[in-house]
Amino acid sequence: MSKTWFITGAGRGIGTEVAKAALAAGHNVVATGRHRKQVQQAFEGTKGQLLIIELDVTSPERADFAVDAAVTHFGGIDVLVNNAGYGQIGLFEENGADDIERQFATNVFGMFHVTRAVLPVMRWQRAGRIFNFSSMGGMVGFAGASIYCSTKFAVEGFSESLAMEIAQFGIHVTIVEPGFFQTDFLDESSVRYGEQGIKDYASFSSETRTTYDGYSYKQAGNPAKLGSALVELAASREPPLRYVAGSDAVKGIATKLDSVHAEINKWRSLSISTDGSF
Repeated sequence: MSKTWFITGAGRGIGTEVAKAALAAGHNVVATGRHRKQVQQAFEGTKGQLLIIELDVTSPERADFAVDAAVTHFGGIDVLVNNAGYGQIGLFEENGADDIERQFATNVFGMFHVTRAVLPVMRWQRAGRIFNFSSMGGMVGFAGASIYCSTKFAVEGFSESLAMEIAQFGIHVTIVEPGFFQTDFLDESSVRYGEQGIKDYASFSSETRTTYDGYSYKQAGNPAKLGSALVELAASREPPLRYVAGSDAVKGIATKLDSVHAEINKWRSLSISTDGSF
């Protein structure tokens, strides 16, 4: 049975591949992106029931408009993929307040705007699937990515809590935690670096940037395979709360969880010593 998918950030990378996988599976797709022409170019020659809508997720009004247009065209929204986002990279002190606020406006508040617009539709349907894109960096911190990781950690907390609130309506939330996938995420068309150079960090900052630049277009993850995986998860009767994508993410997150567990045990006595009567 065909479903209607609403995908943000569908003009390139993982968003495009998720949309193409959904179309190939016979679903309707609402492909949205900040630049309509870019989204159109991404789907040239693609067959299927496709509606392209220009959407800047930082605008709640545009999110409402896009959702209304999708419902008018297809009659509902069954699967929401909150994928829009970018990486604000660089050490914390290298990033100015404006850069940080713009990062949260897209990666976090943009997700809030679109989800808030879609939820009334799904509640009315008493059914729906939401895929919120976090990252391996939403579970594991990275030096030189403190701003980006902080947005993805926020996505994790939001999504886990939201899942509890809307399960009563038959709506499932899955947090997608990709590792490094071969997209343009780390090239100049997407990634942004803090520009407030600080002498004390000069060497460390240079090494960090060289490391990230070295990953660009050499990542192990295949975005087309991730798109197919999401189509499979959307059809599952019991989708996971978290879906870790990529062998690097599996290894990194598992190592982090082992470390957290070990630290809890090490400090358990001091931790529970704070209980007691007033």
